[in-house]
Amino acid sequence: MRHLLLAAAACLALAAPATAQRTLTIGAQTPPSALDPHYHNTQQNTQIARLIFEPLFELDNKVQFQPRLARSMRMVDELTWEVKLNTEARFHDGTPFEPEDVAYTFARVPTVPNSPALFTPAVRSITSIEVVDRETIRLHTREPNPLMRFDMASPVILSHRIHGASATTADFNSGKLMVGTGPYRFVSWRHAERIELTRNEHWYGPTEPWDRVVYRYIPNPGARTAALLAGEVDLIDYVPVQDIPRLQQERRFALFQVDSLTFVYLFPDSMRDTTPFVTDMQGKPLARNPLADPRVRWALALAIPRQAIAERLYLGMASAADQFASPIAEHRLEGLEPLPHDPARARALLAEAGYPNGFRLTIHGPNGHFVNDDNLLQALAQAFTRIGVETRVEALPPPTLFTRATNREFSLFMTYFTSALTLNPLRQVVMTRDPDLGHGPFNRQRYSNPQMDRPLALALTTMDEARRKQLTQQAARVLYDDMGVIPIINLRNSWAGRRDRVVYDPSPTNFTQPTLAKPVP
Repeated sequence: MRHLLLAAAACLALAAPATAQRTLTIGAQTPPSALDPHYHNTQQNTQIARLIFEPLFELDNKVQFQPRLARSMRMVDELTWEVKLNTEARFHDGTPFEPEDVAYTFARVPTVPNSPALFTPAVRSITSIEVVDRETIRLHTREPNPLMRFDMASPVILSHRIHGASATTADFNSGKLMVGTGPYRFVSWRHAERIELTRNEHWYGPTEPWDRVVYRYIPNPGARTAALLAGEVDLIDYVPVQDIPRLQQERRFALFQVDSLTFVYLFPDSMRDTTPFVTDMQGKPLARNPLADPRVRWALALAIPRQAIAERLYLGMASAADQFASPIAEHRLEGLEPLPHDPARARALLAEAGYPNGFRLTIHGPNGHFVNDDNLLQALAQAFTRIGVETRVEALPPPTLFTRATNREFSLFMTYFTSALTLNPLRQVVMTRDPDLGHGPFNRQRYSNPQMDRPLALALTTMDEARRKQLTQQAARVLYDDMGVIPIINLRNSWAGRRDRVVYDPSPTNFTQPTLAKPVP
């Protein structure tokens, strides 16, 4: 009998199915430029960093603040904020999250070397961090900061014990320091190819449904769709617009779409007397930089057929941009007419500025940073050429583009910004660059306009919302009239997934993350 029972138990053990491991494989367009979570403030870097590490707060898909390593925050007075910390949080190796970790992180943020864009604006106003007790800190600021809640949802927190005084970007890239408090643990990274993560079984939050997550980086849009069709991946981001009708018709797949907080713009080199990628029609250098003249910048703006681009190139997956802010951004300019497509007026402005015969220009931009970015560059070049500005295109991989742009190597380049505020892109992109105050970390063309800076600086220290809105709009209007940046389109975000595998909560901030994906029951 004993032998029979043992045999039966063995048979049951063999027959019982092992618990299936849930793996989510993502076909993503753009790889991170580095794993150091403070090295480069871009969407592609941040979406990975926030799976392994965590900020104090985060903005959810409804653009609402949610607690992460902080439970709450309140303003004690205009120069003091009290933050209650999440004492349940632990780093992946068991090290507890401590108040000193916040001070350590905020001190590190402005110091990461060779960064194309730091997170400095998020900590710019903090002068000291007071540890009240093990779950309470107070942030003391040099001036009132109305964006403090927004700022505290920006840089992720490291451990002063684990990451220490000499944490380098190379140490993160090697995986050595990829130890955070987040819902996923780092497993491996092959640069520009793939990242593998595994679920953090000891995370304080709700259990994530995915045991394992693999990001495969597939910059070619056709290849990304092909990988989904072949079942090689479960989910893809930046769905090529030409593939959307096909995917809509196939029952095997589901589309997940949302209007984004992302707007695409051109940044002209308007501050230098000469500029490297502008010549006369014979290819000879010009004595003065035409982009320094606002009439030329307005001519380029009027040359762009935004509505046609949104309808024909993006098949409705974009809208014409009218200003340097997303369509739902807080305190954006109100009552603006759409930027017109007026080639005749553009040619007249060029003539008025002293360029009746035009000039030659090279426009730079990314290839594989957002949907149809390389085709958009071509469309812009054609539009400029039609008004007499003979334009050629150079599309570059995003890391190369941003490194060269940071070195001021371009005359005109294309990129995007994502924000639920109008004030934030103004301070980050076009405010006169000041590393000490954290102003203008993305101001790669060194644009400087005192008439804009004055109301902008006041807005950044004004707690009264009505007054802050007035000042923000005053600054935004100065930028618009000067056409310091040239708005192009607002993007609509799309993901596609296998209907039998995944449901995705589309992110208005463009994040492609397993935390937004749920398995199909």
